[in-house]
Amino acid sequence: MPTDTSSYPVVFVGSGNLATCLAVAMRDKKIPIIQIFSRKATSAKALASRIGCAWTNDPDKIRTDAALYIFAVRDDVLVETIGKIPPNGGLWVHTAGSMPMDIFGDTVNRYGVFYPMQTFSKARPVSFHSIPIFIEASSASDGLLLQSIAACLSREVHFLSSEQRQQFHLAAVFASSFTNRMYAIACHLLERKGLDGRLLLPLIDETAAKVHDLPAVKAQTGPAVRHDVAVMKKHLDMLDHETDLKELYRLISRNIHG
Repeated sequence: MPTDTSSYPVVFVGSGNLATCLAVAMRDKKIPIIQIFSRKATSAKALASRIGCAWTNDPDKIRTDAALYIFAVRDDVLVETIGKIPPNGGLWVHTAGSMPMDIFGDTVNRYGVFYPMQTFSKARPVSFHSIPIFIEASSASDGLLLQSIAACLSREVHFLSSEQRQQFHLAAVFASSFTNRMYAIACHLLERKGLDGRLLLPLIDETAAKVHDLPAVKAQTGPAVRHDVAVMKKHLDMLDHETDLKELYRLISRNIHG
């Protein structure tokens, strides 16, 4: 297994939230990033300045001498982006949870997946140490290369098939994306009455912390699990002017109670 990752230069295709956090983490681990490509010159230049490398927004000017090309773009533009990059002999990987590995198969011979399962924001630093990184490669040797690079960042490196990774991505949407939407709704319900949503933070923190010690089904509390019909009716009445939220309350309560 290769261990000197400093000899594996990287080009990033993309400059969004994940690309930014991953590029910063790789730079901090002395993995050489030699270029940032993005369709938007301003974002490519901003990330390149932060990393200390070259940038371009012209796909024909992407360097061809990198060992690894990391495609960190939105799922809905991944295929289009791959088609715009001139093929080369490097290892091409994407960072998408829901896309299959063989999306590269008609373009290059060496390809794979490098998927850190976490929520990322450009403005918020994140430690990769405990973030699961799911990898997949079209050859055993490239799998070992991805494993070496991932192991520089995280102690949780796992080989998964595309099908297994997609299942994790589905679960992650429920655990993170939908949960975050609930935080936003909760704040909306308070702020519409002039109340401070920040007072929910201790409750949010404890709810998240409990699942480290208890199965989530055992940690469930609230009127739905108790089937407290009177309280639930009162809540539904309070949502009379928020019909979408009223239906959402009903659906989730029904799912909790079973």
